[in-house]
Amino acid sequence: MQQGDRVKVSSTVVVFHHPEHRGQAFDLIGQEGEVINVLNDWKGRSISPTLPVVVAFGKCRVHLRSDELTQIS
Repeated sequence: MQQGDRVKVSSTVVVFHHPEHRGQAFDLIGQEGEVINVLNDWKGRSISPTLPVVVAFGKCRVHLRSDELTQIS
């Protein structure tokens, strides 16, 4: 995945910080968003984060794994 790709959440991901459901469990399955960043280095050093893909769903930004997402054309 690259920065700017449109993606859809394809598996159950529960978050508690969604702006419209603050403090409540909210499942992101089926939500569409845009890849903001793919984390793979920090200050020039290679890293391997657990949740490397940062996706924006409007005002909400979420760190996800690539296997939780499906790319939309």
